[in-house]
Amino acid sequence: MSIKDRFKMIMDREQLTAGAFAESIEVAQATISHILASRNNPSTEVILKLHKRYNDINLEWLLTGKGNMSNNSPSVENNGFDYPLFADNPENPSNEPSTPENRKEIALEAPVNTPKEIVKQEIIYKERPPKKITEIRIFFNDNTYETFKPEN
Repeated sequence: MSIKDRFKMIMDREQLTAGAFAESIEVAQATISHILASRNNPSTEVILKLHKRYNDINLEWLLTGKGNMSNNSPSVENNGFDYPLFADNPENPSNEPSTPENRKEIALEAPVNTPKEIVKQEIIYKERPPKKITEIRIFFNDNTYETFKPEN
């Protein structure tokens, strides 16, 4: 996990946009943008400002990715959730029956194809009278010019 990803995790935890996060740690929005785009790594100054504002962030985790994100939380990998991925959720219990039942497929009605309207396009070309040259000017580098007019 890169330092950019750790910055994103902090922003997600705090529910901040890049602009709001930059403002909260008192750095330019472009600084955070460059870090998140992997153009630049954060300077020591940026890291210290982040730690000053969010002092529960573990500096070792921020710099190396080792350890816990927060000095107060037990684990970062599971974001504070300590139940398995497919465990029953007591807050949102499944309403499905515990035994699987066989279900038959129900055929849908045949789609009704409506004929598409035919669009006819007519292009009309209008003849324009030919253009005639009325004057030609040639400019020189000494700020003079000559005008040429065709003989009729």
